[in-house]
Amino acid sequence: MYQTFLPDGSVNINLGGIRPWGLENTNQVYASYLEQHMTSGSPYIKGLYYPINERTKGIKKDEVIKLIRQAGQLILQGFSLPVNPLENLAADGQLFVEMCEKDKEFCASVTTRSSHKQFTCLELWVEDFVHEHRQWKLGGFNDSGRMISCPFNHSLLHELRNKYGITHKN
Repeated sequence: MYQTFLPDGSVNINLGGIRPWGLENTNQVYASYLEQHMTSGSPYIKGLYYPINERTKGIKKDEVIKLIRQAGQLILQGFSLPVNPLENLAADGQLFVEMCEKDKEFCASVTTRSSHKQFTCLELWVEDFVHEHRQWKLGGFNDSGRMISCPFNHSLLHELRNKYGITHKN
């Protein structure tokens, strides 16, 4: 969250985390960059991300060194400001933006609050959606005997995951 205080021309490296919390050492985890929207909304900095499909294997020194060198090159050579907001998102963030562009009904369902909508479908972390976790899973999930599911085009999501090279573990 502090990246918005960086001076113009800075580079923010997001190493990401693992979700769902508590399942770190299982094959059900996926990368989580959390507040990448803050990077996207800061057009005076450049955002770099740890490789999305490698993050679940831990943080490797060589990958971090690559990111640091890339950041150094960007700072030395400079980069165009403002930075395109889409370029400042990780692959899953870019996927989400494209999903909204291609499926306006879905986009409205997760961005427009109203009294007739389930709050659960507005409670959105991009990575949970991209990896079909909980309410985004086909058929939803059981919450104390009540099934909670948020409708969207699963086929389009699968197509976009392939396009962005995001590995999904069922």
